[in-house]
Amino acid sequence: MNTPNKLTVFRVILIPFFMAFYLIGSTWSQIAALLIYLVAAATDRYDGYLARKYNQITTFGKLMDPLADKILIMSALICFMQRDVRYINAVVIVIILARELIVTGIRLIAMGENYVIAASIWGKAKTVSQFILTIAVMVFELGSEFIPQLEVVFDIATLVLVIVAVALTVISGWDYIWKSRKLLTFK
Repeated sequence: MNTPNKLTVFRVILIPFFMAFYLIGSTWSQIAALLIYLVAAATDRYDGYLARKYNQITTFGKLMDPLADKILIMSALICFMQRDVRYINAVVIVIILARELIVTGIRLIAMGENYVIAASIWGKAKTVSQFILTIAVMVFELGSEFIPQLEVVFDIATLVLVIVAVALTVISGWDYIWKSRKLLTFK
């Protein structure tokens, strides 16, 4: 197994540790959860970079790298809902999850047809916005503990980040559907 694939597997292994620390809910466990999440998010940046730089792109990496991202982000969002983080609710999670399942299905159909759907700027923006949202929520939660006067600012910022992430999720999902419409026949 090459280094990029090891980083992807490492990201997946970190997810239950992130969840456990986050759901404990103490200040120190939240700090630990944030640090674990940041390490996991950083592996996403470096596994792709290393795979391209050293020409180590594999079928495993093409499949697991985006899935690892989706699992990491969805785990965070579900944890936030579990802890009643404002604006992170079932509707937000279902929109994001539905988009991910639809696009993953389209990618599988495309692979079966030997058709490559390149990652679009919308898909990359969606992923970045979701990572920013999830990291910001954890930072804002910690910030509210230490500087409660800023709770209203954090609350508004969370709402804006949720709106941006959901909007980019919908736009990028539509973009994938539109670009692959020739593959989606009803015959």
